[in-house]
Amino acid sequence: MRGPKQASFTEKAKDRYREISSGLANYFSRAFKYRAVAAAHVALLLIIIAAALADFYPLDPFEQDLMGSLNPPEIRNAEGFPGLMGTDPLGRDLAVRILLATRISLVVGGLSVAIACVVGTALGLLAGYLGGIVDAVIMRIVDALLALPFVVLGIAIVAAIGRSFFNIIFVLGFTGWITFAKLVRGQVLSLKEEAFIESARAVGSSVTRILTRHLLPQVGGIVLVTITLTLGQMIISEATLSFLGVGIPPSIPTLGGILNDSQTYLFSAWWIVVFPGLTLMALVLSFNMIGRFLRDYFDPQIDV
Repeated sequence: MRGPKQASFTEKAKDRYREISSGLANYFSRAFKYRAVAAAHVALLLIIIAAALADFYPLDPFEQDLMGSLNPPEIRNAEGFPGLMGTDPLGRDLAVRILLATRISLVVGGLSVAIACVVGTALGLLAGYLGGIVDAVIMRIVDALLALPFVVLGIAIVAAIGRSFFNIIFVLGFTGWITFAKLVRGQVLSLKEEAFIESARAVGSSVTRILTRHLLPQVGGIVLVTITLTLGQMIISEATLSFLGVGIPPSIPTLGGILNDSQTYLFSAWWIVVFPGLTLMALVLSFNMIGRFLRDYFDPQIDV
């Protein structure tokens, strides 16, 4: 027989499951009322699935075939495999390279946003709630970083620490936390004088408990919206650095690197530019559309 504590835990888990299921059903029922938002969800899902299954593609993304250089898109190539996106100047299949590059972009974007979210949210909570010297120092750092263009700052950091997969994630995370910090700070400044925070102080709650148990759940909506919008920004930023030759090393396929390699073939081999460009556009546009919808979804003044 189950004890009272185990039964209570099971009931809480069931209630939590029903709450999450109801929330997701409500979200998707509202999202799919709008064709553009529904298309963004579907497109993003398809892109993620295709990128995740890139290893199962029958062609090797690194195998060179100079005899098959710059082959245009075709239903079947000489080996009987589909060459729907053609080949690049070294005869490598463009479709599998774009799939692999998309996966790299998603991983880099996800990890860099995770770093930016944790650092920015923590600093924003501290700056907004504590105020005083803590707020002044954090905001002056934010102002200093905002005064520097991202590309210049990114190139300077990469020049100092070198090019590598994890260094690019660090650069993007280091420059991306600013948005989270500013938005969370602004939200906390308007919340810290509310009655529920005053009550928490009155019963002797510690600063850590107030930040994590009372304020953090209240800023969850704006953090989620910022994560979605920042993902697209991070993917664009990584592609920009790779296009300029200071991003992820050339041995790893990236959308920016593919576009950089295709500059001289813009008119003679259009598919090398169009397909990676369309993939990058679809990826970023999907994140932005979902982020905009989430912003309206969490706004109580807007009925979506």
